[in-house]
Amino acid sequence: AQYGPCSQRRMSVMEALALLDELVDESDPDVDFPNSFHAYQTAEGIRRAHPDKDWFHLVGLLHDLGKVLALFGEPQ
Repeated sequence: AQYGPCSQRRMSVMEALALLDELVDESDPDVDFPNSFHAYQTAEGIRRAHPDKDWFHLVGLLHDLGKVLALFGEPQ
């Protein structure tokens, strides 16, 4: 009921990727590069391994976007 209407905040995928860079990920706090870099790195790795599965490339890019909820008070 809380998230169904999407009334918390609206943003593009690119805006969400940029917001990831403001987050210190509790599961990997010692990383020296932006979280968005991890998303692009994952998508590129999947593209190389599975060039015929474009849907999988997209999943690799989007897989951590839910973490931005931590910037709005949700636990990690």
